[in-house]
Amino acid sequence: LFFTSEKVFRLKPVLDEHVTLIKELAKDIEVDFWRPESPELVTIDIDVDIRVPAMYLDMVYTILQQNDMEHVILIDDLQTAVEAQAQGPTPRAHSYTKYNSWDKIQSWISSIASSNNGLISKQVIGNTYEGRPMTVLKLGRRSSSTKPAIFMDCGIHAREWISPAFCQWFVKEALSTYGQDSQMTSLLNEMDVFVLPVFNIDGYDYTHKSNRMWRKTRSRKSGSSCIGTDPNRNFNAGWCTTGASSNPCSDTFCGYSPESEIEVKNVANFIRRNKSIIKAYITVHSYSQLLLFPYSYTFELAATHSELLKVAEGASAALRSLYGTRYTSGPGAATIYPAAGGSDDWAYDLGVKYSYTFELRDTGRYGFLLPESQIKPTCEETMLAVKYIAAYVQKNLY
Repeated sequence: LFFTSEKVFRLKPVLDEHVTLIKELAKDIEVDFWRPESPELVTIDIDVDIRVPAMYLDMVYTILQQNDMEHVILIDDLQTAVEAQAQGPTPRAHSYTKYNSWDKIQSWISSIASSNNGLISKQVIGNTYEGRPMTVLKLGRRSSSTKPAIFMDCGIHAREWISPAFCQWFVKEALSTYGQDSQMTSLLNEMDVFVLPVFNIDGYDYTHKSNRMWRKTRSRKSGSSCIGTDPNRNFNAGWCTTGASSNPCSDTFCGYSPESEIEVKNVANFIRRNKSIIKAYITVHSYSQLLLFPYSYTFELAATHSELLKVAEGASAALRSLYGTRYTSGPGAATIYPAAGGSDDWAYDLGVKYSYTFELRDTGRYGFLLPESQIKPTCEETMLAVKYIAAYVQKNLY
């Protein structure tokens, strides 16, 4: 798929009529919601980033002008932005400062798991819908006794490429700084970190080969021509009650039942099996520069809200200390919008007290097409936040 002449708009709805208008627009034409993730979530005074196909541009301009809705163009030609994302030639080998294809990540998983065998091991937790193995890397010094653990996943949403880039970076940093960095050494001596480098592998592969803007899984159901489910609406946490769609063609389709997606079931089963040791759950998304925690499916505050907020604010401050990047932290529903079926809410309700969602760079200038030149600084600053959370969890085991 090519995106020639497609544009990404930022709309600024300030009246109820504006909100109605955006929702109507979404019904009439193909609009890809970047932020918020679906038309149901549009409200007054929250910026809306949408991708508009070239054939609808005139119509959209006319509607915006007639209704006096303030807007800016974030990306003038999406195809140019897609091509500009990769900077310089694509190397044959895996690189930590490039967006790697699934094939490269898969061979990286096997080589890194065998090269640092004292600190790392791997296990397949199941296969994806299309049959690709989902491999969890376990980082930590070998121990005869069971250690408390942190679980981290990246790439739930296929098009958020900076997310898997961070998981790969984290593994590299953990292994290369062990023995030098006192915090990482202490963490891996006392705890294990489970890392799932790419959650939605089928979708991720599809964004590299077919449609860069794909978000969901690639599952099919007889009787529907629409493909895929939003895996972050498919967990059993207030499932499909808010901020999710029951329409299989929607980008926020909640699935046919909780854990209907095999990828979601595989991860949920792994976490349930290891529930007694998993003390923190971290899931990495993009974009918006947010550090969120439960709840997203309700506006009610989590039982441990003040502690979750305190840790999030400390982590955000650590992140900001490197390049000045500002993150906003808070509970999902109140900080961005209500959305049910998310993995962090599900983990928290299961009893994993420290449950966090990162929305990495940026705030919309590039959106899902963050240039490769930003991989390194994004990963470096995010490391500080993740290490902050990990150190806190290590000192506050329960």
